[in-house]
Amino acid sequence: MNRAMTLFFYLIVAVFLLAPVLVVIGVSVNEKQSLNFPPEGFSLSWYWQIFDDPEWRAALFNSLMLATTSALVAVSIALPLSWFLWRRYAPWANIFRLLGVAPFILPPVITALGFLTFWATTGAYGEPWTAVISHGVFFVTLPLVTITLGFTSIDGSLIEAASTMGASERTIFRTVVLPLILPYLISGYAFTFVLSLNEYIVAYMTVGFTMETLPIKIFNALRYGYTPTMASVSVLFVAVAALVFGLIARFGDLPKLLGNLSGEDR
Repeated sequence: MNRAMTLFFYLIVAVFLLAPVLVVIGVSVNEKQSLNFPPEGFSLSWYWQIFDDPEWRAALFNSLMLATTSALVAVSIALPLSWFLWRRYAPWANIFRLLGVAPFILPPVITALGFLTFWATTGAYGEPWTAVISHGVFFVTLPLVTITLGFTSIDGSLIEAASTMGASERTIFRTVVLPLILPYLISGYAFTFVLSLNEYIVAYMTVGFTMETLPIKIFNALRYGYTPTMASVSVLFVAVAALVFGLIARFGDLPKLLGNLSGEDR
């Protein structure tokens, strides 16, 4: 009886979570230019418009460019910081870990206003690269956590053996450490990529209307009416996130990535 109740509870939760997505999917295939649900007719033309319409295509390219490069920035910041905190005992260095986590735990609007003030003061407001740096700093927490977990999972005896054999720090990192933390690097990059692709407020505060990403494009398009293209973009976001997280779950060690370092032998 308890098992049946548990399954029923999980089923209710699944329906509750999936119902909005199913509604958006239904809206995205409307034949008419409306947001009606159930859909009136069936058409995939709104998905094609994302790639065919120059404005939507440019917004898609901008979003992919921003997500790809900002994720690289985030990993580039998180990797040396995690390495230093793992290899060197320095209590004061934890301040940098706290600074790395801070942008993500603060309300996004506060962080976005901080970026806006900084870039406006430096005179760089509106430049596309400011959004790349801002997203990289804003999402650095994700690769910082995953890469730190990767370093924590390394057997210390491997490092000691390499040092005993005369390997330098650089050689140890390249031949021993990097192959072991590579899944954590990739997962940190993937998490940052997905969230950057969907992020609106930081991008809007740093580049305004000078560079339209897909979230900014949706917001701007709302001023002129509603079309199923907006729903199609939302479905595209969900599909990309599901694909990325599914690949991580399939080829990565998901329990470890979520912090379970004790279940490696199970």
